[in-house]
Amino acid sequence: MTARDFQDEAKKEGAPWFLAKSFDSSCPVSDFVPKEKVADPHKLRLWCNINGVEKQNATTDNMIFDIPTLLEYITQYVTLEPGDMVLTGTPAGVARVQSGDLIECGFDDIVSMSFKVQ
Repeated sequence: MTARDFQDEAKKEGAPWFLAKSFDSSCPVSDFVPKEKVADPHKLRLWCNINGVEKQNATTDNMIFDIPTLLEYITQYVTLEPGDMVLTGTPAGVARVQSGDLIECGFDDIVSMSFKVQ
């Protein structure tokens, strides 16, 4: 999630986007999914609905970089430990949300989650 007001201000000031990306409840995460449940991580359908309206529906094969390429690059600069998460971004369809909105999202029929925006 991104607080666009903080991001816009940071862009104007040439400042880091830290506050726009790092705030309480900014990174909801689903239950852990064992790798055995994912046949091919490059062919997952990602979906997101806001208040019951589909906003995102795409597959991971549309990512600019595949997972091995991302990990090879990242680990040149950052030590990854078991349990670390790599956040790769989101497909097209980003939408503004407001307090009280219900967000439902997931990938394929493997995992989903829902939460209300605070």
